[in-house]
Amino acid sequence: MTYAPLGITTGRIFETHVYTTDLARAMAFYGGLLGLEQAHHLPERSVTFYWIGAPGNAMLGVWGVPEERWHSSHFAFEITEDAIEPSIERLHAAGIRVNDFFGNETDDPSVHAWMPAVGIFFRDPDCNSLEFVAMLPGPGRPDLGVVRLSEWRSLALQPA
Repeated sequence: MTYAPLGITTGRIFETHVYTTDLARAMAFYGGLLGLEQAHHLPERSVTFYWIGAPGNAMLGVWGVPEERWHSSHFAFEITEDAIEPSIERLHAAGIRVNDFFGNETDDPSVHAWMPAVGIFFRDPDCNSLEFVAMLPGPGRPDLGVVRLSEWRSLALQPA
């Protein structure tokens, strides 16, 4: 089947959802550790919604489900470039492993050079893949693939 464009301009993603087998544990992680503001809690439906950024900006739904319905997800939180490296220290202090793009434990974030954007990856208590990501200034360098931030900093001043 072929689709024709709708002619609608889309912006950012407004809402995404993750599943958990333990809603109280997930609420402690998203509301406590990550500090997301709770938007709405429906215990009878086993769901809690969190605002990402200011209320009305974007939303995360965390759904409690039985183990047989659980599956992992991935999504990224936009943060500022100057918050990337301090977030590594804070995640480590909370006992959370920080990975690079390739899944290796790291203290040196990954840069997707084609965008360019810097990011780190970690998991919530249900093994959902989360990312903190920040756009970097300047043009992308698709020829570089994915590099460490330390390498990007040394290359960014050189013309492509």
